[in-house]
Amino acid sequence: MFYWVMKRIIVGPILRVLFRPWVKGLDNIPAEGPAVLVSNHLSFSDSIFLPVAAPRPVVFLAKSEYFNGKGLKGRLTAMFFRLSNQLPMDRSGGAASSSSLTAGMDILNGGGLLGIYPEGTRSPDGRLYRGKTGVAKLVLATGVPVIPVAMIGTDKVQPIGRRIPNIRRVGIIVGEPLDFSRYEGMADDRFIQRSVTDEIMYELMRLSGQEYVDAYASSVKEKLAAEKAAGRKHHRPGADTRRAAVRMPPPEVPQAPAPAPAPGAVTEVGKAQPPKGRKKDTA
Repeated sequence: MFYWVMKRIIVGPILRVLFRPWVKGLDNIPAEGPAVLVSNHLSFSDSIFLPVAAPRPVVFLAKSEYFNGKGLKGRLTAMFFRLSNQLPMDRSGGAASSSSLTAGMDILNGGGLLGIYPEGTRSPDGRLYRGKTGVAKLVLATGVPVIPVAMIGTDKVQPIGRRIPNIRRVGIIVGEPLDFSRYEGMADDRFIQRSVTDEIMYELMRLSGQEYVDAYASSVKEKLAAEKAAGRKHHRPGADTRRAAVRMPPPEVPQAPAPAPAPGAVTEVGKAQPPKGRKKDTA
């Protein structure tokens, strides 16, 4: 009930008036049945704009820190996230992360829409970072379709660290469903999990137009935090991973063909020809 009221009566109308979000490909979201919405993650507001635009309720896996806050503010934040159809996602790995994925699997087995950010955290600089394989494990275990979603401009609306959003237009591009049924029975293969994840990230890169960096966003953030604590000069996040960014190879420049020998000319194979204008050395 809370989710419906917020979407239809309170938050939804306000967002449509202030931010005028444009949406493409909304019909790619199935009208019924389970599916996973995978999205790039530029801003905290991604988890607000996408559910408002989607025609069906979306349950998001959100980082567990939002549910573990202390004091009155922490309890209110946790209550808001639970009432707005978000589940805690433990990103520490191991058994804790597996338990979180099980909760997501329950949503899919119940025929619902599950939203997940494969990067695991917000991009520190607007680029697209390497995806974690948790989304592939879910998809391979359940056999549900994957709907790629590109959020456009939300990092300008609410950059990291900004509480009050900027009023400007945002966009949402929903891509065609991705089918990974060809990997049926190989859900535990780590190479298959990585292959599926990389295919999903490639589609997100194509839809969003972001530069892709083959490094985890969480690792880049940790390095930035360590540099800040050490008092080092600030630089653009992820700058040292630029070499890992996807680049198209430069086009090959066709070479001009070698000139054909003049009619009647004789060329000795394996013997260097003297330069023009110079006589041969004689013994």
